[in-house]
Amino acid sequence: MCGRYNLIATWQQLMEHFRLLSLPVHRPDYNIPPGQQIIAIVQLDDGSNRAVNLHWGLIPSWAKASAPAHAPYLRPVGKDRVMSSHLINARAETLAEKPSFKSAYRQRRCLIPATGFFEWQSTESGKKPYHIHLPNQALFAFAGLWEHWQHDQETVYSCAIITTAANATIAPIHERMPVIIVPSDYKRWLNKNTAVEIADFLGADAGSPLQVNTISTRVNNPLHNDVACLR
Repeated sequence: MCGRYNLIATWQQLMEHFRLLSLPVHRPDYNIPPGQQIIAIVQLDDGSNRAVNLHWGLIPSWAKASAPAHAPYLRPVGKDRVMSSHLINARAETLAEKPSFKSAYRQRRCLIPATGFFEWQSTESGKKPYHIHLPNQALFAFAGLWEHWQHDQETVYSCAIITTAANATIAPIHERMPVIIVPSDYKRWLNKNTAVEIADFLGADAGSPLQVNTISTRVNNPLHNDVACLR
């Protein structure tokens, strides 16, 4: 899965890498957990691309406006708002069939900028955190899906990160990893007028081999958000 990542690129690096004309307010974020607003690149109806803020935790358009007590994966955020915390990831193998994802997969794909992600390996002494990234903390993009949910006057735009079976680098740590889109495929992935096969985008390491580093357990706490999380 992909349950935590970072985006420590500068405003200028993001603008240049994704060829943007504007960008939401951005500051380096060393430890991004689900359930908060994140930067994503989406395609608008006129075919242009835009960087927007999306809630990480996809809410299907048909989701109910309230959650029963036995559904802890739905949690209220603000007045009359329901956020989904269990749809942070979408499995590549079932995108085309799952009701929660199949419509977004066809028409609402997005790129989620990142400079690294975290994974934990189970050991006898506990879970050991790793930071997985490109050389020099270079920018790359996860494959994502976004959705539009509305109830009465409440509107929420949300997203999920697509995952696949881990490659040889990640497999010793965890069985899953996020799907990474290489820059040459950005346009094709975002183009909602073009049908895509997810298999065409699997297996890439953002154009360069991923690096894996052991890091401090400080990253385990999502409230910790500083450079020490990467040491």
